[in-house]
Amino acid sequence: MASFAVARATTVGAVAPGVVSSAKPSGSRPVRVIAKSARVQRVGFEKSFLSRNAGQLSAAISPVKAAAPKRSTVIVQASDGAVAVPEPDDRKFLGIPYSTYEKVIPLGFMFFCILFNYTILRDTKDVLVVTAPGSGAEVIPFLKTWVNLPMAIGFMIGYSKLVNVLSTETLFYVVIAPFLAFFASFAFILYPNRDWLHPNELADKLMAMGGERAMGPVSILRNWTYCLFYVMAELWGSVVVSVLFWGFSNQIIAVEEAKQFYPLFGLGANVALIFSGQTVKYFSEMRATLGEGVDGWGISLKGMMAVVVGFGMCIIGVYYWLNRVVVPKIEAQKAAGLMKTGGKKKKSKEKMGVAESIKYLASSPYIRDLALLVVSYGICINLVEVTWKGKIKAQYPNPNDYSAFMGNFSTATGIVTFIMMITSRYIFSKFGWGVAALITPTVLLATGAIFFALVIFSGTFAPLTAALGVTPLFLAVIVGAAQNIFSKSSKYALFDPCKEMAYIPLDDETKTKGKAAIDVVCNPLGKSGGALIQQFLIIGFGSLAASTPYLAFILLFFTYVWIKAASSLDKQFTALTAEDMESDEASA
Repeated sequence: MASFAVARATTVGAVAPGVVSSAKPSGSRPVRVIAKSARVQRVGFEKSFLSRNAGQLSAAISPVKAAAPKRSTVIVQASDGAVAVPEPDDRKFLGIPYSTYEKVIPLGFMFFCILFNYTILRDTKDVLVVTAPGSGAEVIPFLKTWVNLPMAIGFMIGYSKLVNVLSTETLFYVVIAPFLAFFASFAFILYPNRDWLHPNELADKLMAMGGERAMGPVSILRNWTYCLFYVMAELWGSVVVSVLFWGFSNQIIAVEEAKQFYPLFGLGANVALIFSGQTVKYFSEMRATLGEGVDGWGISLKGMMAVVVGFGMCIIGVYYWLNRVVVPKIEAQKAAGLMKTGGKKKKSKEKMGVAESIKYLASSPYIRDLALLVVSYGICINLVEVTWKGKIKAQYPNPNDYSAFMGNFSTATGIVTFIMMITSRYIFSKFGWGVAALITPTVLLATGAIFFALVIFSGTFAPLTAALGVTPLFLAVIVGAAQNIFSKSSKYALFDPCKEMAYIPLDDETKTKGKAAIDVVCNPLGKSGGALIQQFLIIGFGSLAASTPYLAFILLFFTYVWIKAASSLDKQFTALTAEDMESDEASA
């Protein structure tokens, strides 16, 4: 009777849609799914049989469950929609399950492609805007405040609405496709017709009326296609990196996997920085070798944007594959309680609108601290970066030389970040989230102080520059480059993984809309905030150089705010993670 009861229990587990069969005979790998018609015919007998023999079934199944071999992950989809989800695959390589490799390797390649594109776009946008006719580094604060921030806010509003009406996969394609279309159009349509598209005569009249103080806004109008490229390149970093990639990664990566692999995602990405920097340098040197009358910059733009579109198609292809092969397995395992990727599910309720979402997020101390981290970084890096880029243009007024320098800068950033990525795994495991989150503001404060000291007290360093055989301007460019390299490398290796790990314990609604609000709005808000500060100081003190001492003081203030927010968030993150672990143990 007991053996017959076990056989009947196995049939019931195979028939029920979405239920894991936990009494599978030893050595049997496939899971049988019975047709719907057969299930309907037997359901009456099964109920009465189980009710009469419940005790015997329980006694018979217990020893079989203990002796049954572990099964590999196989998902069987029946024609009537039934899904049977066995236990996860226990096979490992180097101590890591095969199912983890199936996720992290494609995600790492996606991150490589995204960062490769971002490096090319970032270096190109700076050369376009800073070296454009009637422009300079001074236009960047105006551009970030009056163009970049409004477009970022507009994207967040549209994205919040699309989240409520589109599936996650469709939303990814809808967001990334316009970026690739624009970058291709810029190189092959907008830039070749720039003389016809740019209102140079109107800009000259406005400059005559407003004087040098009007150079920033007038330059945006004069070179509007370049400025649009600048903004789209900035949004690529905020939208594709932060919202699309990290949002998708957080949906399929478990908390423990994130602690192990998020720092390592940047290894491949920073190899991309090295290669993309040399790609920019190659096109810069190619422009320098072209003959007179040849638009070398236009040719290199076409080449670089073709590379960007090609890598963009690779991103879409990998994302498509993950959604067809990996995501269905993960969703089935999550539904069966075999895998946990994030915070607790909220009770089903009506989707919030944009205003309600912002109000809801603003009421959370956890989200506010995350926002302070992002805003503080944007302000601090911008306070140093604009001054440094002004020095670069003074040292390298030729666009070819400027672009080649930026290519070498990106390569150096990739090498240093690669080294920090290797050490970051040790930092996370040895010291935890809190210490890792505090390293970036500390590094930025220390290197920024050295850069500003060199700029403010340049006369004091005159003997040093003479002994080194360089000019004070060149030394300022090199020190500023070192400051940016170490600040950005610590951001990529530690700050970004810390920020993304902080989202994982949150519920789905806060995670999705919180990322859109923080990464798309707060990041440009931080940069625009730094730009606004610089604009007020330039107007008040007459020049960027005269306002440098005040910029140093403001840098000190915002790094203090950053450190306080990181310390507060560390306590909340630790508490939420512990709560989730206790909840998992209780449910188990």
